[in-house]
Amino acid sequence: MRWGFRLPRASWRSGQGRAPQPPDECIPFLIRWSWPLKGECPLGSPRAFTRHHGSSADSAPPSGRHGQLFRSVTAAEAIERHRRNLAEWFIRLPREERQFGPTFALDTAHVDPVIRESTADELLRPPAEPALQHQLPQPGLPPLALSQLFDPDACGRRVQTVVLYGTVGTGKSTLVRKMVLDWCHGQLPAFELIIPFSCEDLSSLGPAPASLCQLVAQRNMPLKEVLPLMAAAGPRLLFVLNGLEHLNLDFRLAGTGLCSDPEEPKAPATIIVNLLRKYMLPEASILVTTRPSAISRIPSKYVGRYGEICGFSDTNLQKLYFQLRFNQPDCGVSAGGTGVLATPAQRDNLVQMLSRNLEGHHQIAAACFLPSYCWLVCATLHFLHTPTPAGQTLTSIYTSFLRLNFSGEMLDSTDSSKVSLMAYAARTLGKLAHKGVTSRKTYFSEEDVSGCLEAGIKTEEEFQLLHVFRRDALRFFLAPCVEPGHPGTFVFTVPAMQEYLAALYIVLGLHKTTLQRVGKDVAELVGRVGEDVSLVLGILAKLLPLRVLPVLFNLLKVVPRMFGSVVGKSQEAVAQAMVLEMFREEDYYNDDVLDQMGASILGVEGPRRHPDEPPEDEVFELFPMFVGGLLSAHNRAVLAQLGCPIKNLDVLENARAIKKKLGTRGRQVLPPSELLDYLFFHYEFQNQRFSAEVLSSLRQLNLAGVRMTPLKCTVVAAVLGSGKHALDEVNLASCQLEAAGLCTLMPVLLRARKLGLQLNSLGPEACRNLRDLLLHDQCQITTLRHRLSNNPLTVAGAALLMEGLAGNTSLTHLSLLHTNLGDEGLELLASQLDRNQQLQELNVAYNGAGDTAALALAKAAREHPSLELLHLYFNELSSEGRQVLRDLRGTAEGGARVVASLTEGTAVSEYWSVILSEVQRNLNSWDRARVRRHLELLLRDLEDSRGATLNPWRKAQMLRVEGEVKALLEQLGASGS
Repeated sequence: MRWGFRLPRASWRSGQGRAPQPPDECIPFLIRWSWPLKGECPLGSPRAFTRHHGSSADSAPPSGRHGQLFRSVTAAEAIERHRRNLAEWFIRLPREERQFGPTFALDTAHVDPVIRESTADELLRPPAEPALQHQLPQPGLPPLALSQLFDPDACGRRVQTVVLYGTVGTGKSTLVRKMVLDWCHGQLPAFELIIPFSCEDLSSLGPAPASLCQLVAQRNMPLKEVLPLMAAAGPRLLFVLNGLEHLNLDFRLAGTGLCSDPEEPKAPATIIVNLLRKYMLPEASILVTTRPSAISRIPSKYVGRYGEICGFSDTNLQKLYFQLRFNQPDCGVSAGGTGVLATPAQRDNLVQMLSRNLEGHHQIAAACFLPSYCWLVCATLHFLHTPTPAGQTLTSIYTSFLRLNFSGEMLDSTDSSKVSLMAYAARTLGKLAHKGVTSRKTYFSEEDVSGCLEAGIKTEEEFQLLHVFRRDALRFFLAPCVEPGHPGTFVFTVPAMQEYLAALYIVLGLHKTTLQRVGKDVAELVGRVGEDVSLVLGILAKLLPLRVLPVLFNLLKVVPRMFGSVVGKSQEAVAQAMVLEMFREEDYYNDDVLDQMGASILGVEGPRRHPDEPPEDEVFELFPMFVGGLLSAHNRAVLAQLGCPIKNLDVLENARAIKKKLGTRGRQVLPPSELLDYLFFHYEFQNQRFSAEVLSSLRQLNLAGVRMTPLKCTVVAAVLGSGKHALDEVNLASCQLEAAGLCTLMPVLLRARKLGLQLNSLGPEACRNLRDLLLHDQCQITTLRHRLSNNPLTVAGAALLMEGLAGNTSLTHLSLLHTNLGDEGLELLASQLDRNQQLQELNVAYNGAGDTAALALAKAAREHPSLELLHLYFNELSSEGRQVLRDLRGTAEGGARVVASLTEGTAVSEYWSVILSEVQRNLNSWDRARVRRHLELLLRDLEDSRGATLNPWRKAQMLRVEGEVKALLEQLGASGS
């Protein structure tokens, strides 16, 4: 495997060593496609393209009488307009693809899947049940490249019709799109004209007659002028029929008559049949793509070559796909230009971690056998590690992923039930997924799979649908387990897909208890019988004066409503299942659900668990998130397109039931990781009114220790930013928070009274956001006590904070402990401290300041009208400096108290426990040698003060504090060793 070379588009043409020729010479159009026509470049400025794994670009034009065609200027211009139109149509990507960069293009990030040549005998052989095994290229049969599809077969016969087949997700449509774009850009010189057809589009026309020329002209207006030449085009004319499974073809002469005239109106299916029969345009080349179940619709005698699209059977192809996706030139810029998504180093790190996980033969390598799941992995990583576009959720990624692969397709176009493929998967595999979630199970035997697929099958039509689903889509959802210790079992292709399908299964109301099923039948039966009985009783009540008859009459009306209420408990069941899974106490102390998902994709660094070790409990914390996400309006709209509609009334009733359950369970205090999961559920639900009502009782936001990525900051801000009530405390300590995260969280921070930001490595750039926060007219922060400590704010950051303090009227407690202020920072605080009139406590301990700066700040604090306490311990103070600070306290009445040591003269300072608790709290993050030196100085002060007093009570207090200090010194020594 090697990288392709980036070459100018013109270098792929034939005769690339010749000198340019005038455009009016009579030469084949595709030989001079890149030269100007009438002074204009037909497709814009030349652009570089990349070839990966068997590009169609190197196919050579066949020799023969059809070698030079469409030589007139009029025909050449018509085909050139056709190229431009096709390129403009096929270059347009769905919204989901634009998240990878504003100029992301398929032709610059495409990797061809492996194509294995197969025979008609192999296709007639019945597949294994369940059909889940990978079909890898056989020894002696090298994979086919796109350029080899129409090469002569093993017997030397010319191949005119090629059928490419593959299960859902193998990349059939993407391959066709790339092939057409290659031709539009001149990289497919074997064909002078390509006419692509969507069989789904043709099937929508029904039996309405139309000629082949009309079908072509309606979809390709510029080709009207060259339609008469199609018959003479020979093999250099290629028809592409994408998605043959949408057409119900009948090759019997009694069902579809012969037709050789391209201008004769016939039903679209009749025209396609005669093209494949080679009765119409017998020399034209045809490329067909289809799902495996529809291969038999074309008799094998009309097919020259079969090719199975096997996906990315080589991990090198998977790695190449990820490298191309993540290393786009503008992948670091959002589509709206609103900010940087990820640096090149961060993207390289993601690719490296992903490659190591693939090399380890983890389950993800089996999942990425399908190119569609490679896309899902990229989209999920993009969601987890970059700023999230407004409204994008994890559920919407999975729903869009299914839309991209199924797009509302019918399971079998020949079946009268017209059941959608996604609805069938939700009913069958959703049941399997839900059973796994309720029984804490992710590995399934063949009996488990068959039991859910075959449940309730009674008719031949239902069995045929199951057969089609097995062949076409089962491998998309289930994969063989490659993890040690579970031979012969199957798992969902990615773990989150099991939880998504389980959530879809219950949200669609497919999960019914026995009581609910019986209750529904009884209610319908009693309702039908009750109408007749009520009519008879009404007549008897008029004829006979029996008082009991009206009572019976009303009772019969009540019975159906009573059973209907039993059936209506399904919404309660949805809420109960979701809340039970969300608040499982055994999951309280694991990572948050977003970190779990990242670890499942990128792997966990360190040794893997031995197969003989007891298995860990399965965690299904995404299940409640998907339940909430599927109830959002956007996902319901997409699911409706997939044939899985969710009624608005059901959504309303489910929301009420969930609100009722959360009202009783949501008030409990949750660990930080579980609290983030709870907020993530509300983010997935995308209902601000619902979240505001449920979270109105939340008063403390404790996310200490949670790694706050850009996504998590977006989640918290989106859920809590629109609330009205104040938050008593917001604790974001040790969250690896960055300046951009502070900006995102601004709406939440404005509602906080106490704000904790310690141990986050926030630098001067973060102080700019803190300044804006303090100056905001809605700021409610009163305490930054112990809250900015252990962040390298430096002098520049302190200057910005002082600007914020000058205009702030709410802050009373500020801790700048261990923020690298130094002498310059303390002198800056001393000169500007009087600009704030509300501050009551200031902590600038452990900042490396000397005697002069500390004394200047102490004097300013003594003159401050509201300041009551100033912390100066653990600075570089000499014995003389500490004595001057003690003397300063005794020379003035009132003013702030200065805490610089554990002693005050011959007595123990009343703040000694505050000082030692700060040391204990930060023992693992501070410089050990420096802390030891300061503790030894404090111990010497204690010993000197104990020797200078005769008061036995004070001596006892000194001895107690000395013991605490010695214990800390011993702890330092033990942890250091």
